[in-house]
Amino acid sequence: MGNTDTKLHFRKAVIQLTTKTQPVEATDDAFWDQFWADSSTTVQDVFALVPAAEIRAVREESPSNLATLCYKAVERLVQGADSGCPSERQRQIVLNCTRLLTRILPYIFEDADWRGFFWSTVPGAGRAGRLNEDGEDNEARPLAESLLLAIADLLFCPDFTAQSHKKNGPDTAEDIRSIDSCEYIWEAGVGFAHSPPLNYTHDINRSELLKLLLTCLSEAMYLPPCSDSRNLNPWVAFFCSTENRHALPLFTSLLNVVCAYDPVGYGIPYNHLLFSDYREQLVEQALQILIVTLEHEAGSAASAALQALDTTTPPSDGDQQEPVGPDNLFVNYLSRIHREEDLSFILKGLSRLMNNPLVQTYLPHSNKKIQFHQELLILFWKFCDFNKKFLFFVLKSSDVLDMLVPILFSLNEARADQSRVGLMHIGVFILLLLSGERNFGVRLNKPYTLRVPMDIPVFTGTHADLLIVIFHKIMTSGHQRLQPLFDCLLTIIVNISPYLKSLSMVAANKLLHLLEAFSTPWFLLSSPQNHHLVFFLLEVFNNIIQYQFDGNFNLVYAIIRKRNVFHQLANLPSDTASIQRALQKKKPGISRSISTETVSTEASRCAVPAEPGTLKASLEASPVFLLRPLGIDKITEKTQVSVDGTMVAVPHSDSPQTSADNSPAAGAAAGAGASDTESNSERDLEISRTESEAARSRLSSVSSSAASWSASTDWVSSWKVKLPLQTIMRLLQVLVPQVEKICIDKGLTDESEILKFLQHGTLVGLLPVPHPILIRKYQANAGTAMWFRTYMWGVIYLRNVDPPIWYDTDIRLFEIQRV
Repeated sequence: MGNTDTKLHFRKAVIQLTTKTQPVEATDDAFWDQFWADSSTTVQDVFALVPAAEIRAVREESPSNLATLCYKAVERLVQGADSGCPSERQRQIVLNCTRLLTRILPYIFEDADWRGFFWSTVPGAGRAGRLNEDGEDNEARPLAESLLLAIADLLFCPDFTAQSHKKNGPDTAEDIRSIDSCEYIWEAGVGFAHSPPLNYTHDINRSELLKLLLTCLSEAMYLPPCSDSRNLNPWVAFFCSTENRHALPLFTSLLNVVCAYDPVGYGIPYNHLLFSDYREQLVEQALQILIVTLEHEAGSAASAALQALDTTTPPSDGDQQEPVGPDNLFVNYLSRIHREEDLSFILKGLSRLMNNPLVQTYLPHSNKKIQFHQELLILFWKFCDFNKKFLFFVLKSSDVLDMLVPILFSLNEARADQSRVGLMHIGVFILLLLSGERNFGVRLNKPYTLRVPMDIPVFTGTHADLLIVIFHKIMTSGHQRLQPLFDCLLTIIVNISPYLKSLSMVAANKLLHLLEAFSTPWFLLSSPQNHHLVFFLLEVFNNIIQYQFDGNFNLVYAIIRKRNVFHQLANLPSDTASIQRALQKKKPGISRSISTETVSTEASRCAVPAEPGTLKASLEASPVFLLRPLGIDKITEKTQVSVDGTMVAVPHSDSPQTSADNSPAAGAAAGAGASDTESNSERDLEISRTESEAARSRLSSVSSSAASWSASTDWVSSWKVKLPLQTIMRLLQVLVPQVEKICIDKGLTDESEILKFLQHGTLVGLLPVPHPILIRKYQANAGTAMWFRTYMWGVIYLRNVDPPIWYDTDIRLFEIQRV
């Protein structure tokens, strides 16, 4: 009954605020205290009792009252932070103010006229009043800064959000201003060895404050997409600056809480149904805060990573000669993590959580399944991008496979769901980043022995086989919105191909099936970019034949079986009449997807629409906006790898070239062709150059390209002569007669004998001079930064539905589709 009365009083206060036409004085504490001092409403109650329409009405009709409400709520938080919340009543006031501001802030952000309100100065709130006691600087502090600093203080408040180090009692209360928050880090891990006892009340309070902090940082959702990396989020910039004295312990607390979390616990079946796991909510909030705050200009990320890589010894506390890395302290700290035990702790924590959905038990649904795998992928991406030591640590052992398998599992699960296209992209981008490193291709040769439940053909092979099989399924049975990813998927296979020691027969057949599908005349001639896919696949075959021939007898056998595909490709007609006949066979409504006639039965899983729900935002327009500038040419740079690993940068060519010459595939073909005549010393170079500009139209819509472009004889001839078929044709010229002779002489009908012959065969001295290995490395740019920002906020929007913080507000960063 008392709780009902509390809600009634709170609702009456809201009605009074919305009906008052005259400004209420800030000194009228009796009126303002109704919102936080005399009630104990939950965050769900606040969202129900403060309707969106009434917030907007106050904003439009009584703006001074809304401004005073925000000011008074922030003032209460500052008072609570200064006092350390020694009493239960003060803690309840802080929580009530936290919930109220979480409700109101999105409606401040959605109005352009109000957006600068929190960055206006408030009389009496001096900058020096919080951090310095010398009283030299009395400049007024903006409301936003006061709010962020109060939240940071409250997150390390003993007996409220942190374990107290003193005995209980009012006489022994700790002074919030004098404590060293590094001693109150929430969890053991990076930079902290002591694990405080689990306290669910502290976890709940932390989650409430982090929810408010996330809301503060969400102003970016109400601004239109902008690729200008200099346009930083002011809330993130201040919170992660030196103004925040808790930046280091808070970053460490958030990271350790995430990486130390084990959703399975002691492994008791169905424990998640019997007990509430308050730590999971805290982990989810901490993870979202981390990925939002780890954002800054792309240029400084590379600088910070390189500086961290060159640092042989960690800087001492007293060594402050010059700042290292970016101004964002969270990114700075992340880029400087270097101890093996810390890197291992982070990788094991992320891989444990990523593998959680793959855990199988005899009892159905007995293990808890986490739902924040997309946020984990974003965090893993940021670690690999900002901290090169972490990337090298991941790749130096087979531990990288513990991340690869769950990523492939997620890609396979999401390939037919149009509402999960963002997940597909982040997974592919991570694999593209990893594939740019030689060690990744080498690690993929480890046998795949897990039995993860995936609807893929049964095979005995390596992790490389698993990757190829799943990529094949994405390209043959995914929905059409995944077509822009085909280039990325094949680029990954190209990057790893020189290091694959032995492909299984299943994987080899999948690669040949892709070539067969992509090389059909109607597909090649239906779009100005489709032939690039054929160039990628031919590059894969050339790499394996030239550098890993001995163990890849399965692939060689598959190439011999499908030799007609290569002959047809070499003899592709280019006259006008043949082009017209080929285009007449084109399937209506299909452009960059594989012909339905060539898709095998096991791969013919239909794409499904977005799942219905009460609140389902699939970010329909977001991928369309973001994916167009993310062609493979824009997010990669080419690198030629020599046997001894030497590298020399070559200046960009300024001479005009045709679009076929500029394409990534044509560049690969040109490299292969040149290698036939160049000397070994010339090939012992690693050449880096940026991808061409001409292929950037690859992701343009099919309808517009079809209307303005048609295949011509000159166009076909321009790229047909560059097809890198020399190595494969030479292999066929040598091996096909030998295989046919064996079959005739011995009357063989069993392919195992042929495979045994190929396994012990050799082409030494018979193939053309090996071409340089061409690796396409991920290259950060403004377009990818904008994509990740939009995708990240889209995920956060969807994941925060209890309460629905941003629901029914004027989001401008992406479009919400409700189904």
